[in-house]
Amino acid sequence: MSKFSEELAQAFQTVSLRPTAQRYAVLEFLARRRVHATAAEIFDALNRDDPRASRATVYNNLHSLAKAGLVREVHGEGKAARFDASLHPHHHFVCETCGDIEDLPWFDLPPGFSRSAAGKREVRAYEIVFRGVCVRCRGTRGVR
Repeated sequence: MSKFSEELAQAFQTVSLRPTAQRYAVLEFLARRRVHATAAEIFDALNRDDPRASRATVYNNLHSLAKAGLVREVHGEGKAARFDASLHPHHHFVCETCGDIEDLPWFDLPPGFSRSAAGKREVRAYEIVFRGVCVRCRGTRGVR
């Protein structure tokens, strides 16, 4: 078993989620490619190799993986949610021009910030999403 396969198996075990063939395929697709794909893109990619997964199966597995914390739903530009399977904490940058979503290195907020910003709400987790124009789009617009 490869190190990558061991990491995925451990991830399923950690969250006590049964690694069905379909769940594993969805998580493997996202984790190997490090993309922020839509459910439709995942469906298309998985069915190129093995045309047995239905759209409902892909959506249901994405929901299960997200609920377990193995996949995050990221809302960028456009209507379709994108999914991210990076197993390491990180933030996101969304390009308002091309819609690409990039991972940004994790950093913590100053101590007490989330507590004071949230008031009496209980904060279990947070993620920061930056929005702007990516390097590639800045280059095409001549912006410096």
